[in-house]
Amino acid sequence: MAGINLFLPVHLSAYVRARLYSRWVLRQRQGGKVFGRSSRSDVSPFIVMDVMRAANERAAQGGDVIHLEVGQPSGQAPAGVLAAAKAALDSDPIGYTEALGLPRLREKIADHYRHAHGVAVDTARIAITTGSSAGFLLSFLAAFDAGDRVAVAAPGYPAYRNILTALGIECVLVPVGPESRWQLSVAALAKVEGRLDGVVVASPSNPTGSMLSAIEVAELAAWCEVQGIRLISDEIYHGIVYGAAAGSAIGAGPHAVIVNSFSKYYAMTGWRLGWMVLPEDLVRPVECLQQNLFISAPTLSQIAACAVFDCTDELDARVAAYRNNRDILLNELPSAGFTRLAPSDGAFYLYADIADLTNDSADFCRRMLAETGVAATPGIDFDPLAGAHTMRFSFAGPASDMELAVKRLKAWRK
Repeated sequence: MAGINLFLPVHLSAYVRARLYSRWVLRQRQGGKVFGRSSRSDVSPFIVMDVMRAANERAAQGGDVIHLEVGQPSGQAPAGVLAAAKAALDSDPIGYTEALGLPRLREKIADHYRHAHGVAVDTARIAITTGSSAGFLLSFLAAFDAGDRVAVAAPGYPAYRNILTALGIECVLVPVGPESRWQLSVAALAKVEGRLDGVVVASPSNPTGSMLSAIEVAELAAWCEVQGIRLISDEIYHGIVYGAAAGSAIGAGPHAVIVNSFSKYYAMTGWRLGWMVLPEDLVRPVECLQQNLFISAPTLSQIAACAVFDCTDELDARVAAYRNNRDILLNELPSAGFTRLAPSDGAFYLYADIADLTNDSADFCRRMLAETGVAATPGIDFDPLAGAHTMRFSFAGPASDMELAVKRLKAWRK
């Protein structure tokens, strides 16, 4: 009893101490958890963040690093956003907003859908979230129960399956590849054995940058409606496209959920702000979850984001820079031995099949960082099935980084 006594308040009587000790012993003997850890935390790491940490450690030790691992725009948020934030700091109390978000920001988002897609969206269906990450958590909690089955593409964004797993929802991996331009299709989903309760689709996608057309999104949405399957449409890379516009699920189905973000096209990554367009049946459930889990998204970020829709010239110039970076890598990586690349129709990624170079993408990326200073992400982060022979390059940084990276990789691969 001496050990546990160290943690009991000194004012407790000997009798109370003895009773507490007896209960503690009994709990141990019965196999109960004492200071237990939930199995819900047994999820895979988000490996790109591990790669970034390794790259930062190299830099801290004096080594140089070219960051092609993390998908975040370089530089500051647009000038209008910074000005709005500075003004708010001088004049606004920066208190809580409503759980679903600042009304004027929700109105700005509704205007965006009216102008960009010709669809009228009730602001009551728009929820502002703490990044798209909170949007996925809230949508999964509101739409699915533990034990439900949700299909996601492999390769795909790893947080989908990790959040689903933490919530006790079965993540059904559907392999996709060149034959479907790395996207889910009705044909592929129809072949899945057993019931499906949900489908997560991303266009443009992470890690491949592939896209669905408006017709393909509509076909997926219609199939999900007929099957009674909840569609979650990840549209966080909308705006970063290099040809035709990406298809949106907005207006495609009355029960679809759209998740978007201010992090990618709008270049507000660290401001941690996103949004959802919800079907009517999920508005109140998401509002209640938001009230309890987050209260509201960061107020200063919401105020600043109201200005971002007037910054399209600056933001489109960034997209032009991404296009230039993409062209540098597409033209030069084959000379470094990376010859099998997925089509990068949008976002700021190139996904490479490196089966002819390695069968261990994690080790390959570790060696590449150690020997060249170029940081990239192994495919196992995105694809537990076939990711051992794939990897992802992010080209969100400056063009000078792309040029130096390919120069080093060419020398490395000789």
